[in-house]
Amino acid sequence: MDNLKILVVDDESRMRKLVRDFLVKNGYLVVEASNGEEAVDIFMTNKDIALIIMDVMMPKLDGYQASEEIRKMSDVPIIMLTAKSNEIDELKGFEIGVDEYITKPFSPKILVARVGAVLKRSITTEDEQKISVGGIKMDIAAHQVFVDDELIDLSYKEFELLNYFLINQGVALSREKILNNVWNYDYFGDARTIDTHVKKLRSKLGNKGEYIKTIWGMGYKFEV
Repeated sequence: MDNLKILVVDDESRMRKLVRDFLVKNGYLVVEASNGEEAVDIFMTNKDIALIIMDVMMPKLDGYQASEEIRKMSDVPIIMLTAKSNEIDELKGFEIGVDEYITKPFSPKILVARVGAVLKRSITTEDEQKISVGGIKMDIAAHQVFVDDELIDLSYKEFELLNYFLINQGVALSREKILNNVWNYDYFGDARTIDTHVKKLRSKLGNKGEYIKTIWGMGYKFEV
């Protein structure tokens, strides 16, 4: 995954330099923005950005506002950096479509590891991968989902969650197992992160949302 381009957005030049140096050392290309408005402009003119690392507290547009604008154009993975550890703020980010949340101060090595994990999940092979279950069709390579042959719009994380459900049909999945496999790291936040994504996914699937069964006190099971 060398030479992939990452956009680093932070109003502190010292923080941008710290993140940039570690990313460059690990083979990534880096472009920088000092505020949310600049980040949106740069993203619009750089179509090959593979991932965004976004600070929350910034002038002009904060991280949430910038992420919302970018989500209107793209499902590019976004890692949010924040000095806050409030679960409400984290849920807000996930609802927008943020893929990862890292609280400052953080280890640059851990950040680079998270970047690698997110990119690994977002990059698919060139071979087409398709799944069809109960009127739901997923085209992994094209990153598209059809319900009764009608294209529906899913966020990056909703797409990953649905894919995990489909390949584990009939299997009871705990919230912890879903977090570890879909988010790909041990998540120590509130399990409502999963519940929020499942609620939105069910709504977008329409009557097919009933396939996602709740297992009280444990998690979920996808069953047609």
